[in-house]
Amino acid sequence: MVAPFDYRPEYLRLKAEIDGAIHRVLASGQLILGPEVRAFEAEFAANVGTRAAVGVNSGTDALVLALRALEIGAGADVITVANAGVPPVAAIRAAGATPRFVDVDPGTLLMDPDRLEAALTPQTRCVLPVHLYGQAAPMDAILAFASRHGLRVVEDCAQAHGATYRGRHVGSLGDVGCFSFYPTKSLGAFGDGGAVVTRHPTLEAPLRMLRMYGFRDDRHAHREGLNSRLDELQAAILRVKLRHLDEALAARRALAARYRDGLQDASCRPLAETPDGAHAYHLFVVRAQERPRLGDALTRAGIGFGIHYPEPVHLMEAYRFLGCRAGDLPVSETAAGEVMSLPLYPGLDDETVARVIRTLRAAP
Repeated sequence: MVAPFDYRPEYLRLKAEIDGAIHRVLASGQLILGPEVRAFEAEFAANVGTRAAVGVNSGTDALVLALRALEIGAGADVITVANAGVPPVAAIRAAGATPRFVDVDPGTLLMDPDRLEAALTPQTRCVLPVHLYGQAAPMDAILAFASRHGLRVVEDCAQAHGATYRGRHVGSLGDVGCFSFYPTKSLGAFGDGGAVVTRHPTLEAPLRMLRMYGFRDDRHAHREGLNSRLDELQAAILRVKLRHLDEALAARRALAARYRDGLQDASCRPLAETPDGAHAYHLFVVRAQERPRLGDALTRAGIGFGIHYPEPVHLMEAYRFLGCRAGDLPVSETAAGEVMSLPLYPGLDDETVARVIRTLRAAP
């Protein structure tokens, strides 16, 4: 069976370094918020090009803490997309704010900035673009809209480690960038983890307080905070993998290029690449009007695949109170019935990619 994702090839390639990092932590006597977290935060901030990085428990927590640090909560509206899964919407709600959805570009499935003005309300305080599948959203237009209306910008970079927009890393463009280190990510831990990055000197201290009960260097809660800490083991593993991130990205991009070449004129079509940045290819996503037929062919051939995501959030039961209806976001709704994520991860061999391509092209 060809898995849609497998962390083991990368682990085996880096085994000596990862095992050494794990043993170093276990021998250190400190497992939470110690030297490994501090070192990873500094190294990750330098990689992204921001003033600071704050390690947290998950990518969703990163979004919640970012919104809370920006004091975006009850009574505030946050403009985002509905085709990027539940986490960004759940984070907006956890911060106390209300999501307002805009549709996406039909070629890239990224936030369509031409629709932002129509979503603006007197309560709008923030725009939350998602760099979906590893590709940067059109940040120039998004930032210009936010600047005109005095809005904050929180980047959801959970799927876009290493992606760039006009030469700058995602996460360094808005007020705050939020990353996930879930194991499937291009920079993945061996468990949950996340980070908030910012270029603003006034935001680092609030973020550090909020991730641990609102404490400073004391046991006194100065603000209502959370328990959201990146642990030493995951930080040590991430430090190893960060050193090899460029290699992993090169491998992902090479695999994506093979898929693109092999699927020219096929019944499924890859999403468009924007000319404004470097795609990180967390996922290789195609659209297929006859997805069930292609999915059956892949399954019969022993090839796994994913669907990211099968239902837009605005139509889910939990969010009916927002008042959205079928037809409100036609591009997002159509795409949900067509997207398929093909196997892609460092260590996937060329013959397996060729087998996936042959199977898709030969599907009856």
